[in-house]
Amino acid sequence: MSLGNVVMMIAGGTLIYLAIAKKCEPALLLPIGMGAILVNIPSTGMTEEGAFFAVLYELGIGNGLFPLLIFIGIGAMTDFGPLLENPIIILLGVATPFGIFGTLLAATLMGFDIKEAASIGIIGSADGLTSIYVSSKLAPPLIGPITVAAYSWMWLVPIIQPPIMKLLTTREERLIKMPYSTRPVPKPTRILFPIVTTLLCGLLVPMSIPLIGMLMLGNLMRECGGVGKLAKGAQNELLNIVTILLGITIGSTMTAESFLNTRTITIMTIGLLAFSLSIAAGLLLGKITCVLSGRRINPLIGACGISAFPISARVVQRVANEEDFSNYLLMHAVGSNTAGQIASVMAGGLLLALLGG
Repeated sequence: MSLGNVVMMIAGGTLIYLAIAKKCEPALLLPIGMGAILVNIPSTGMTEEGAFFAVLYELGIGNGLFPLLIFIGIGAMTDFGPLLENPIIILLGVATPFGIFGTLLAATLMGFDIKEAASIGIIGSADGLTSIYVSSKLAPPLIGPITVAAYSWMWLVPIIQPPIMKLLTTREERLIKMPYSTRPVPKPTRILFPIVTTLLCGLLVPMSIPLIGMLMLGNLMRECGGVGKLAKGAQNELLNIVTILLGITIGSTMTAESFLNTRTITIMTIGLLAFSLSIAAGLLLGKITCVLSGRRINPLIGACGISAFPISARVVQRVANEEDFSNYLLMHAVGSNTAGQIASVMAGGLLLALLGG
C-alpha cells in the first residue's frame, strides 16, 4: 500500500465524518467516502473489467444513467409554485451561465483543453448532478475531482454567499420587501408547466432534454395527482437507491493516481471562482430587475439564481433577516433557486451540443 493510497483513504474517512458528524449531504458523501476507501485498498480487483466498480461505472456514470434517475426524484420533490407566482424571477436563472462560461474561459487559459474546461465550468451551476452528467460525457477522468469540488463549494455556500451579497447590494436594496400573491397557482398551470418547459427546452437546447425531461417527468408525477405512489416512489425508494449507487461509484474514481496531483487542486480553486461568478452575476441581474420593477424586487434573491437548492435560498433569507427580521423573502428566493436549477440544466445541454458530448 502506497502513501497515496493511505492519504486517499483518510480523505474518504473525512467525507464519512462530514456526512455523519456535520450532516453535509450525508446520503451522497457517506457512500462516496466508503467508495474512496475501498478503491484504495490494493489488490482487491474491484476496478478491473467486469468487476463491481467497473460495472457500476459503465452502467451508471459512463452513460449518465444515475444522474438522470436521480433527476426524476428531484423533480418529484420540487415545488415550482413560487416561480409560477412571480414568473419574472425566472430571468434570475440566467446568472448561472455567466459563472459557467466565465470559468470555462479561465480554465482554458490555465491550460485545460476545451472539453475539460467546459466540465470544470459546469461547477458554476452549483448543481452536482449536472456537473457529473456533463463531465461523464466530456471529460470522464475528471469526474471525481469535479464532483468533490462541486459538492464541497455547495456545502460552503452559507460562507461564500453573504460577503458577495453585501458587497454588491446596498442596505436600502436589502430592506426591500416583496409581498406574496394571495392567489394559489391553479392546478392546470402546475400540470402544464413541466410539459411546456420540456418542449421549450427541447426546441432551444435539444441536448438538455435528458436532464430537463427527467426533472419535469418527476414534477409532472407530483402535480398531476393521479400517480401518487409513483411520485412517492421516485422521491424515496428510487432516489435513495440510485444515490447510494452513484455515491459509491463516484468514490471508486478517487484513486491516488487521479486525485493527488496539481490538476485536482487547480480544479478545486477554479470551482470557487465558478461559484463566485454565478452568485455575483445573479446579484447584478437582481439589481437590474429591481430597477425595472420599480424597486418591487429585492436584488438579494438574485444570489440564489443558481442550483444550490435549497441552501442558497435559506442564506438569502438569513441575510435579509439580519437587516430586517420581518422581511420574509424565502419563497421568492426558492423561486429564483428553481429558475437556476432549470438554467443549469440548459447550460449543461448547451455545452454538450457545442462540444459534441
